[in-house]
Amino acid sequence: MMSELARNCGLCGSETDLAAVNVPPSEQNVTLCTTCVAGVEGNISDAPHWRCLSDAIWSTEAAAQVTAYRLLHRLKSEAWARDLLDIAYLEPENLEWAEAGLADEEEESDVVHRDTNGAVLAAGDTVTLIKDLNVKGAGFTAKRGTAVRNISLVPDNAGHIEGRVSGQQIVILTEFVKKS
Repeated sequence: MMSELARNCGLCGSETDLAAVNVPPSEQNVTLCTTCVAGVEGNISDAPHWRCLSDAIWSTEAAAQVTAYRLLHRLKSEAWARDLLDIAYLEPENLEWAEAGLADEEEESDVVHRDTNGAVLAAGDTVTLIKDLNVKGAGFTAKRGTAVRNISLVPDNAGHIEGRVSGQQIVILTEFVKKS
């Protein structure tokens, strides 16, 4: 446990508006700035600020490393976050601590993305279009059989995924794709 507040945010290094935040299920705290606290406690989206996790995941402070690991998992629809998770190393006890918190978060999230055949989709999967789709506003048709690689899941809508087709990022209904 920390007896006093650290001088820098444990994730981004900011020196302003710091607060101690508990990292459950442990009694340990990590010092975070208001931006990082907002990400830990609420919704998190890809923003330049979160690139700080590429340093924080290697922190010598266990609470900061565990917090960075959990945030990266919440950002795993982004390629850079998945890549970082692939190379990250946590001591076994810290990994167990980090995953204990992830299990709690996953219980809260009940949105499951499924393709037309009922297969569960995950961020980073490759899917194939099963129907020609007119892309509104982009002026082209995404043809049947087109592979959409490295998809992102829309967190609050099980019927939508995002992917890049013909150089454009588009939203695709899961009923028109099958997992490759």
